[in-house]
Amino acid sequence: MKADRMNTIATAPPTVARSNWIALLTIMRREVARILRIWGQTLVPPAITMTLYFLIFGGLIGSRIGDMGGFSYMEFIVPGLVMMSVIQNSYGNISSSFFGAKFGRHVEELLVSPMPPWVILGGYVAGAVLRGLMVGVIVLLIAMCFTTVRIPHPLITLATVLLGATIFSLAGFVNAVYAKKFDDVAIVPTFILTPLTYLGGVFYSVKLLPQWAETATHFNPVFYMVNAFRYGLLGVSDVPVWIAFALMLFFVATLGTLGLWLLHKGVGLRS
Repeated sequence: MKADRMNTIATAPPTVARSNWIALLTIMRREVARILRIWGQTLVPPAITMTLYFLIFGGLIGSRIGDMGGFSYMEFIVPGLVMMSVIQNSYGNISSSFFGAKFGRHVEELLVSPMPPWVILGGYVAGAVLRGLMVGVIVLLIAMCFTTVRIPHPLITLATVLLGATIFSLAGFVNAVYAKKFDDVAIVPTFILTPLTYLGGVFYSVKLLPQWAETATHFNPVFYMVNAFRYGLLGVSDVPVWIAFALMLFFVATLGTLGLWLLHKGVGLRS
């Protein structure tokens, strides 16, 4: 009797929650495997690019600029460059991966499966966030070769990276959903993401700008992420940290809701 009961428990179908968890981990594991399989394209290029930034801007140009807000110019640009690499790689990973699945008709298999939309979105976003974190750690290690890196506020640092990577992962997902060809995936990073990052206070303090430019910068979401991360590493910020976190949480909620709605309706996904 007891043995029959144990066999019944062992062969019982998994619960919905367990099935969703397994599906989430499967999508995430596939994304991580993809990142590591083509590491020469996903991890090496940002490391080389950021090394050149540190050499040219931090070493050559920074030595002539002097201090910035009480820190050496090299120390000042480290948070911005780390955050910039996290944002760009999180966005690029999910936009290319999900559009590739849509282009190859793999996404239709996900849509007809019993997986709810949040599992599909969560798996892809988790993979993109992990790539952003991996690249961020690599860039931070490279920065340690050029200057001393302190982390006086580790929780703020980690929270900023996670929220920033999540925001741009969700934005990359929306881009991939609406993209109809591979050129559409490259338009947003080239004409929107790159200007936002370069004008987001990565290489300068907003206080150096004229009044109109300083006001305009406050409409740039990347500006708040960079400054929150700068506060985590250096303890200084051009904006109150609570405002930066409030805006980041707002963008996560808004883009997450939009992504779930797009999956639920099948916008741009169903033939």
